[in-house]
Amino acid sequence: MTDQAVAAVGTVRFYGRQRELKALRADIERTGLDTLTGRKAPRARVLLIAGKPGSGRTALAEELALRLADGYPDGMFRVRLTEPGGDPVPTGRAARELLAALGVAEPPGAAEDELSALVRGAFTGRRALLLLDDAVDAEQVDPLLPDNPDALVVGVARGPLTGIPDVRPCTVGGLDAKSAIELLTTFTGSVRVTVDPQAAESLAEECGGQPGALVLAGGWLAARPKSSVADLTKRLRGLTGSPVERTFALVHESLPQPAARILRHLSLAPLGRADAHTASALAGCSVSAAATTLADFAALGLVREVPQSRPVTDGDGPCGDGQYEVPGYLMPLLRAELTERDRPAEVQLARARMLERTVRLLQSSRAVTEPEGSAARRRLAGLPRALRFPNAATAAAWLDSRRPVLLAAARLAVADGELDTLARRLIAALVRALAAHRGPAAAAPDLYGLHRLVLDVAERRGLHRERAAALLNLADLDASTGRTEDALQRYRLALEAGRAANDPYATGRAMESVGGAYQELGDWQRAGDWYGRALAQRLARDERPDQARLYARLGAVHTYAGRYGEALRNWRAAASGYRRLDDLPGHARALSEAARVQEYAGRPEESLRTCEEAVEWARRARDGRLQAALQLRLADTLDRLGDPAAARLHRSAAERLLGDELLGSEPSAYEIRSGSGED
Repeated sequence: MTDQAVAAVGTVRFYGRQRELKALRADIERTGLDTLTGRKAPRARVLLIAGKPGSGRTALAEELALRLADGYPDGMFRVRLTEPGGDPVPTGRAARELLAALGVAEPPGAAEDELSALVRGAFTGRRALLLLDDAVDAEQVDPLLPDNPDALVVGVARGPLTGIPDVRPCTVGGLDAKSAIELLTTFTGSVRVTVDPQAAESLAEECGGQPGALVLAGGWLAARPKSSVADLTKRLRGLTGSPVERTFALVHESLPQPAARILRHLSLAPLGRADAHTASALAGCSVSAAATTLADFAALGLVREVPQSRPVTDGDGPCGDGQYEVPGYLMPLLRAELTERDRPAEVQLARARMLERTVRLLQSSRAVTEPEGSAARRRLAGLPRALRFPNAATAAAWLDSRRPVLLAAARLAVADGELDTLARRLIAALVRALAAHRGPAAAAPDLYGLHRLVLDVAERRGLHRERAAALLNLADLDASTGRTEDALQRYRLALEAGRAANDPYATGRAMESVGGAYQELGDWQRAGDWYGRALAQRLARDERPDQARLYARLGAVHTYAGRYGEALRNWRAAASGYRRLDDLPGHARALSEAARVQEYAGRPEESLRTCEEAVEWARRARDGRLQAALQLRLADTLDRLGDPAAARLHRSAAERLLGDELLGSEPSAYEIRSGSGED
């Protein structure tokens, strides 16, 4: 919890900690070991705030960042390094969150070291402040430290971060009595404190000055205007445990049973965050009832509203409610209560309801991007109003604001191991929604992680077809980022999985992709061999579009290898295939490549005739840009044959087709390797 309290009118205030703030500000200017030795500090200064959860350590860090904001004009960035359940956040995931906040694109599937280097590089030249909240150890913090002495890092942890040099922790204890009473007064008003100041001091002492306990105590009193401060103090003295444990137990026991059940089930929410839809699904109640209950919890200090970077409300629908977060120090207490009071079957049912609701919202967010009158839009119209987005912009804003939670939901669903069918549906819906709203390229880093989750489920359940699909998707992303060797290995594994599933599409796709990987590596022999295997399967299944494409790919690798006879035969087969498919542009392109091969093989007259034929087919296809490109190639051929007048005519025709566009020589599709007698 924080040293901030939210009053009924929604104001936020900070109490006490002036000594700690002064010490932290002084520590920024303190001479470090590097400066003493005459060297410039190679890295950012690190300040450490140490304390138990609920001590107000994060609020102190936020207040310090607020007061230092003018000195760090490039902004404040933060990332939480501990999951709500207490597990450390992997360095790669923390780095990805920071890169997203910094606006730096990351390659999909990048390793932790690469992501950490990108983070450090992104902070180069920035006078920025980085808040690393709830760090577990130095191994989490060190990879994220900017190599920039003008940046400042504020870390929050339980204790010292041994291994980070030149860091002195500022240890946070309880608030002083005056500040603790001011915090209580925010909830109770001044009258109950003024009439019995001794009782207020006793309550602050009973809470150990811990802001987490004080906020819960204040919320309990605010909900009971007729109860005195002394009454609450007496109740707390009758309980055992830490101040936070005792105040939480009192608040939990005082809730009506339905509300207490909703509160316990919030511990199942991904990242400890829930909106009205999540709470509604977990509890099995209406969305409006869940929204009211969450607002009541916020008044009691049991949850806090998550600030939104931009408003997402736009009329009725899923965006009309905010997100609330369970404070990290309360999460273990909620989970203990859930284990003790709720049956495992009920808990699993709540998880299933939450995942099902999330799937429907994701499907709705994608459907709103489809054209009016489409099947998806008709299905969308049949959904309840609470699940419908009014437009694509609102759906995109919802997806953006919930993205970390949705990704966490996918991870938790896969880790659960008992809801794999729902997990697969959730991932599929999330992949489609991200691709629809953000585009495949921008969503690629998230999609990479989601495909890995699909692979985990497929391997656990022995689902060969899903395993093949996940491996193909991952390999495609590896190939797109230059990790060709990794892609090749995954394509081979996908081929094995496709064969195990007896899936012709997966096996054919994998064989062709293996060939493409070898082509990228420059191994023309193996590339041609694998393209040939894929072609044999397509011929056996009479899959004509794929046949034409594979003939073209075979023609390409034979051209690269300088086997012009084989290349010419395959390009002509590709041209015939495209013509049978009535794909006139494809037919023209294949003919133009055949003309190129003839030129490489030393047959300029044949190349000229073939190129003229390609131009004619491009004209029939009414593809002006293709026709212009082919006429430019034809002009080059005529120049080499010693007919500059005809060449000028074709260049003029190309210029007319392209208008005022800048014209340049078309880059060769294939490099001339060597002469070959195989013609």
